[in-house]
Amino acid sequence: MGIVFFSSILVLPLFFRVLVFCQEPNTDEYFVSDFFQKMGVASSDGNNFSGSVCSWKGVSCDQENVVGLVASGLGLSGLIPDTTIGKLEYLEYLDLSNNNITGLPSDFWSLGSLKSLNLSSNQLSQTLPSNIGNFGFLETLDLSSNNFSGGIPDAFGSLLSLQVLKLNLNGFESNIPSAITNCQSLVSIDVSSNELIGTLPNGFFAAFPKLKSLNIAANGIQGRDSDFEGIGSTSVTYLNISRNSFQGPVIGVFQEPLEVIDLSQNQFQGHISQVNFSSSFNWSNLVYLDLSENQLSGELFSNLSEAQNLKHLNLAYNRFSAQPFPEISMLFGLEYLNLSGTKLIGPIPSEISELTSLETLDISQNQLVSPIPLISTKNLQILDVSYNNLSGSIPISLLDRLPLMEMFNFSYNNLTLCASGFSPETIQEAFIGSVNSCPIAANPDLFRRKPRPDNGFKLALALTISLVCLLVGLLFLAFRCRRKTRMWAVKQTSYKEEQILSGPFSFQTDSTTWVADVKLATSVPVVIFEKPLLNCTFADLLSATSHFDRGTLLAEGRFGPVYRGFLPGGIHVAVKVLVHGSTMTDQEAARELEYLGRIKHPNLVPLTGYCLAGDQRIALYDYMENGNLQNLLHDLPLGVQTTEDWTTDTWDEEDNNGIQNVGSEGLLTTWRFRHKIALGTARALAFLHHGCSPPIIHRDVKASSVYLDCNLEPRLSDFGLAKIFGNGLEDEITRGSPGYVPPEFLQPETGSPKIPTPKSDVYGFGVILFELITGKKPVKDDYQDEKEANLVSWVRGLVRKNQGSRAIDPKIRGTGSDKQMEEALKIGYLCTADLPSKRPSMQQVVGILKDIESISNQ
Repeated sequence: MGIVFFSSILVLPLFFRVLVFCQEPNTDEYFVSDFFQKMGVASSDGNNFSGSVCSWKGVSCDQENVVGLVASGLGLSGLIPDTTIGKLEYLEYLDLSNNNITGLPSDFWSLGSLKSLNLSSNQLSQTLPSNIGNFGFLETLDLSSNNFSGGIPDAFGSLLSLQVLKLNLNGFESNIPSAITNCQSLVSIDVSSNELIGTLPNGFFAAFPKLKSLNIAANGIQGRDSDFEGIGSTSVTYLNISRNSFQGPVIGVFQEPLEVIDLSQNQFQGHISQVNFSSSFNWSNLVYLDLSENQLSGELFSNLSEAQNLKHLNLAYNRFSAQPFPEISMLFGLEYLNLSGTKLIGPIPSEISELTSLETLDISQNQLVSPIPLISTKNLQILDVSYNNLSGSIPISLLDRLPLMEMFNFSYNNLTLCASGFSPETIQEAFIGSVNSCPIAANPDLFRRKPRPDNGFKLALALTISLVCLLVGLLFLAFRCRRKTRMWAVKQTSYKEEQILSGPFSFQTDSTTWVADVKLATSVPVVIFEKPLLNCTFADLLSATSHFDRGTLLAEGRFGPVYRGFLPGGIHVAVKVLVHGSTMTDQEAARELEYLGRIKHPNLVPLTGYCLAGDQRIALYDYMENGNLQNLLHDLPLGVQTTEDWTTDTWDEEDNNGIQNVGSEGLLTTWRFRHKIALGTARALAFLHHGCSPPIIHRDVKASSVYLDCNLEPRLSDFGLAKIFGNGLEDEITRGSPGYVPPEFLQPETGSPKIPTPKSDVYGFGVILFELITGKKPVKDDYQDEKEANLVSWVRGLVRKNQGSRAIDPKIRGTGSDKQMEEALKIGYLCTADLPSKRPSMQQVVGILKDIESISNQ
């Protein structure tokens, strides 16, 4: 039996090969069979290749010519060879989706008859060539879920018949080309989840009279509501522009015949009530509305009751005025409702019980009062009423439903419940602050009269206890007196023990004075992400930093002072105070800090926790023992910011990846160690730009933001703080870091907004790379043969003259190949290009730096 099976395995490929050779060459049948054979698809894989090609699965013909080929999900992998499907000159429909194809053949672009092309969910990673314009008859193009990079070519303007365009989930960069407005037959456009920037082309919506669906979510596109002029003259029913940088009022977006509107996570402003006066919008058409995480103000819509077909409503985390719960009694089809952080006051209306289709209800972080009314639990899966002022008991019908739900949270209210059916872990996670009022069965024995004890016995017992207490007290007093003189010097003041804990608290540094306007230090919580049950307050921060004493001051950065402290449990932290205020509300700031706390990478300084003390936002980071790169390179002669004497410490080669240093003076005296810092910093930025959704732009990449931990690993700090900080960009640039500001921000005002992009972070990294190689400061240093210059202009001038070796720091000469250091200078040259479009992405920088590393290890 085994011999027969083994023989069949050998014969099948031979059969397939014979089949190919038996076919007449230069025919469609030959090209298709050759394609399947070379891509590893055999007849034994459920495909019958024995008959005519037109009878094969997935192949359709017009007479003898192949016009359609569907090979989706067949496990095709690798590069498609030339002279296979690229020779099917009559091919109109091609579907190669859901495979592992990595490249297209050179003759692929000669398929001029294509009407439908689906290459989605593969591993294509090249730049899309302008040859795409050869497909003049193309009606449907799906390149989604690949790794395409570079810009969207202008050649798209030649696809005049294109109706469906899907480029989502790729790495396309730069602007949406204006040439795309030539494709006036477009019905659906999806370019979401890319790295597109800039603005929409002029007259974008007016160019597409047949457009029904537009999705540009999760990019870096900027714009205002005026960009949506002309949307009312289109057929658009689906609009998703979430996770971009649109600004201005939203009134221009609400146009007929929109049914789905997602404007979340942008920067829209203004009073939301303006939409109520938009006479051209029919609320009864609306099915999906998401305006969350913007800066909208005013009162909520009064027209909501007209949206009787609405299924999804999310208005969370804006800046609305304090107001009662909106009128929702007529929204019978509502399935998702999120009004968290919208400053709702008063009770939850009883009409909410009429929303029988509700699956998700989030009304957390408001100021709602009174008991929870009856809520329809028929379909409910997610419920969050935390952070309110709700009181009374939780309805029994709701408690009975909870074990069947996906998620629920009643924490931080004044609720009562019978929690006998929940585990202790659930009580600690979802019912924080609630009172367990389960009835207790009384023990009848407790009510039986007991005989009174003898009075004489009671007197003797009392005297005995008094004498024992007296002796213990005297012994304790003697012990304290003996140790008092040496104890007082080392005992740290505990501000929880002090009598005066009321604020406001004022603190002064060398450059600023900041105030924590809190009434009671013990009432302001400190959130520690990894230890949620640790009961820590602002009083502990006072104790940990000796009342924010200057002796614990580590630095004064752009956002404010940074202190060193030990929290309860031995948690060693750096306490960063954002003293210049934030435009965010407490709920918005807490939410953003908790999001940043979830971002983990070996080359990022972890955010340990936070505290909201009045107007001050205080961020807690893991303490970095070896200081920052600014100190190590330029400021401190010993290279570390510490009081201990480390001059005799050594780092052995085996413990540090082959890096050998003696003492802190030699910490940065090898090229290999400086290269390690550059690569680690590049990996951190690449993760922020390409590994986070939406991408995080650091906005202040500089040497003082790069720290070394206890293992001498580089870690980037301060990511994401600019959004919490909330100052205008002009103020950021005015106060921001000299020598690191990209040239596009130093040009005269042109009227267009100057918004940081990933490429402005790339520029800052290029400056750091120059510092690591030259050992010089970005500005105000001695640049040889240059009087009025900065580090960037000096090094770029030398690289242009092929004299980069003159810039290498003498301290690291001889510790590595000068050729490698010059190659690194060229990387910095690319990163500091004047035009952002000429700078590489951080993913590309990581790849090039690793190539240098592999050369150095040879």
